[in-house]
Amino acid sequence: MTAQAAQPPNEAVGTIEVALAHAARLLAQDPQLAQAQAEEILKVAPEHPHALRLLGAALRRQGETEAAEEAYLRSVKGSVKDPQMIAAANALVDNRLAYAEQILRDRLKAQPTDVAAIRMLAETGMRLGRYDDAEKLLSRCVELAPGFTPARHNYATVLYRHNKPVEAIAQLDVLLAGDAHNPAYLNLKAAALGRIGEYHEAIELYDRVLKAHPRHPKTWMSYGHALKTVGRQADSVEAYRRSLALAPHLGEAWWSLANLKTVTFSAEDVAAMEAQLARDDLADEDRFHLHFALGKAFEDQARYEESFRHYEEGNRLRKYELSYEADETTTHVRRSKALFTPEFFAARAGQGSSAPDPIFVVGLPRSGSTLVEQILSSHSQVEGTQELPDIIAMARRLGGGAKKSSAGRYPDVLAELSPKELYQLGEEYLSRAEVHRKLGRPFFIDKMPNNWAHLGLILLALPNAKIVDARRHPLGCGFSGFKQHFARGQGFTYDLTDIGRYYADYVELMAHFDAILPGRVHRVIYEQMVSNPEAETRRLLDYCGLPFEEACLRFYENDRAVRTASSEQVRKPIFTDAADHWRNYDMWLGPLKAALGPVLHAYPEAPAY
Repeated sequence: MTAQAAQPPNEAVGTIEVALAHAARLLAQDPQLAQAQAEEILKVAPEHPHALRLLGAALRRQGETEAAEEAYLRSVKGSVKDPQMIAAANALVDNRLAYAEQILRDRLKAQPTDVAAIRMLAETGMRLGRYDDAEKLLSRCVELAPGFTPARHNYATVLYRHNKPVEAIAQLDVLLAGDAHNPAYLNLKAAALGRIGEYHEAIELYDRVLKAHPRHPKTWMSYGHALKTVGRQADSVEAYRRSLALAPHLGEAWWSLANLKTVTFSAEDVAAMEAQLARDDLADEDRFHLHFALGKAFEDQARYEESFRHYEEGNRLRKYELSYEADETTTHVRRSKALFTPEFFAARAGQGSSAPDPIFVVGLPRSGSTLVEQILSSHSQVEGTQELPDIIAMARRLGGGAKKSSAGRYPDVLAELSPKELYQLGEEYLSRAEVHRKLGRPFFIDKMPNNWAHLGLILLALPNAKIVDARRHPLGCGFSGFKQHFARGQGFTYDLTDIGRYYADYVELMAHFDAILPGRVHRVIYEQMVSNPEAETRRLLDYCGLPFEEACLRFYENDRAVRTASSEQVRKPIFTDAADHWRNYDMWLGPLKAALGPVLHAYPEAPAY
């Protein structure tokens, strides 16, 4: 419907303006009600620009950034007369991103300081996943127009998504200086604080928002995430339940309860989730989260076939949204093996940063890596941080910004780096990690599992770093990943064949490094760690050059924050019953076994099948 066709009858105009004024007054106190009133106005006048801007402001205050941007774009259509801007807004609303980008680039060639066009082009970049481009555009936008607060909020959001939480917080502090109680700014700052390990400050901000706006379901959910991380499990459960009381369709909140691994769903919970799945209007994101949660619910009831079908459907829906290509990983492993030889490393001996501080724990997610991290971080000389994105970000940059490492110059580009450049890479990593080091201990852990693919980079830039490979039985690890929905990354885990290929590629590259640099990587076999924890812990500490400390065997007493899916499990003594959970699903794991091939039977102490 065009803006002209959407005009209300003349006698309704006065009523609309009164309603708009009333809704605007509600915005600060109750953005949900302001949103509802704006939506009522838009039923009468679907393209009313002031109502759309009000809707956008209400959504932004609730943290619904993408929906707010959509409302903003629709308001541009109704309020500007410039045909280029109208065409660009129409293209963005219709998701014709390439066309929108061309229009906006043409406009900015003629009018390079048009901040509205710059912001809209940045929105196009964000939708295309070009966060580097969006960041640069929005930086320019706020430089040209420091008071353009929607653009600054977009800038903070891009910085956060681009794993630059410190920079995002700086922008949010500027926004909060002018609007100290804005819940969207406070929520984003709380999330960014969580990224740098400032969980208690993040919790204080969520508390503040929820006292003023107790009907924000997603804020309750984010609050639950923060509480879970610091070990306040009962409070996190209550927060997730509060979220669901306000929004029973919110699949992520249901999955968050399941993901605690300690909550058993009641019959009423299962019925409520199934009722939501029966809705025709349920968003795919809510739908796949609900399938993962129901998979866990039925697993707890030993109804394994129903459980598997829900896991299977959740994975199918999630995989549809992603672009993971198994061939990319295989190609990367092949290129890495060709590049990294004993002669390659001998020629570069003594280069890179000499700092011994990092301990990298690599492998696959759900391999026992959080257990290894918790044991090590219970030592007086070691600090646990989190899964740091920095090595992956540096590898991507070295590859020319390609999202997939095998699509660019990486890892071959590593052969071209000078000693100075390798040293600078090591120091850059240490500088990036510094914000996560709170305790002043000499060593710290980076538990990003995917760093196994970047061992060459790590060994060149940080030759004195320790590398621990946490490995679990391929069927146990593989199925545990399949039934887990990850907040971000791990695109290979949503298909059993992809998981098998990924695991096999990982084993192949790790075996290559074992051959060319014997003993350089220490391997922890999960099943051996849980069956003989003291012996395995002593081996681990010996490799790291650390004296044995009894606290490492009492890792469950460590009250550090833990962000991963195993956060509640590592707060308890080691238990062995989870190691073989996959056997309950054995009959459905054919694609995983086939993709693993010989790797399956080569696993240490693997039982017969």
